[in-house]
Amino acid sequence: MTAIHEPVIGRYMSLTLEGVEFRLYYEQSGEGDIPLVCLHTAGAHNAEWRHLLNDPYIREHFTAYAFDLPFHGKSLPPEGQQWWTEEYRLTTAKFEGVIMEFITALGLERPVVIGSSMGGNITLKLAADHCDVVSAVIGLEAQAGGYEEKKPGAYLSVLYRPDVHGGEASAELTVDLCAPTIPEKYRWELWWLYTQEGAGVYNGDLYFFSHEWDIRDRLAEIDTTRCAVYLLTGEYDWSCTPADTIAAAEQIPGAKVTICENLGHFPMSEDWQLFMSYARPVFDEVVANRPSVLMLAGLCGQPDNAPASPRRGGAPGSRRQATAITVTPTAS
Repeated sequence: MTAIHEPVIGRYMSLTLEGVEFRLYYEQSGEGDIPLVCLHTAGAHNAEWRHLLNDPYIREHFTAYAFDLPFHGKSLPPEGQQWWTEEYRLTTAKFEGVIMEFITALGLERPVVIGSSMGGNITLKLAADHCDVVSAVIGLEAQAGGYEEKKPGAYLSVLYRPDVHGGEASAELTVDLCAPTIPEKYRWELWWLYTQEGAGVYNGDLYFFSHEWDIRDRLAEIDTTRCAVYLLTGEYDWSCTPADTIAAAEQIPGAKVTICENLGHFPMSEDWQLFMSYARPVFDEVVANRPSVLMLAGLCGQPDNAPASPRRGGAPGSRRQATAITVTPTAS
């Protein structure tokens, strides 16, 4: 029998962050001109993006990269650090740092970054800090901060109890965040994925998500004429609700929001075809905008007879585009 291979390649790379060298695992797929960096959710790994990495449309237009954060999946803890002597905790600076080091190390030109949950949150920071590097962000289930104020108790110390199986407990929480209508095979795949986490990793990520993360005072600074912002949130997500996402987007002039019917907190894993019905217009717009993105970045030439391009967004002080919000009908 001949082996049938997926068009996905897995590799390891050395990446230095805050003076510590990490052995980082990532998967790559596609031959398109647009680099697409994919960020997984808390306590998880890049298997959440397997449908995206195999999608023919994505592979045609994008070259996608999905990496495991340090301590997640196949990215083992660093050899040069006594990591076992301290509690693992993800911070905004560490999260942002590893993403930008990854982009720089691979020499990605004006990439698009897509992330979900905590990966969706950090895309807002990338848009605020790195609009000269990142051309667009696609935040799934993204909120701007203050999570503990709205939903106290998200840092789950109960996972450390000796009579609690931390992996299974977090997996049960995970499937509760999914839409009730998704295929059972994908619900249980997510459950299985979450049972694989390293001890303390999910809680360490929740520290970032619920306690440390807050960009509410910087949302208005984001310039969507330089880094486009697209936010998609599932209607059944009670962790990052549609209202949370809309509240963030309303502070970002030019942001575009889609509320996705019959999806929850893990839209790219719950039902890829349904998710793609909402995400395809976003990807289409990113593809259509690519020539102007490269031109503005000086990465491609302008035809000799073309008029000079005005600054996107108009003259300084001009009114920027309002937030566009698409809300699908709520399922009965």
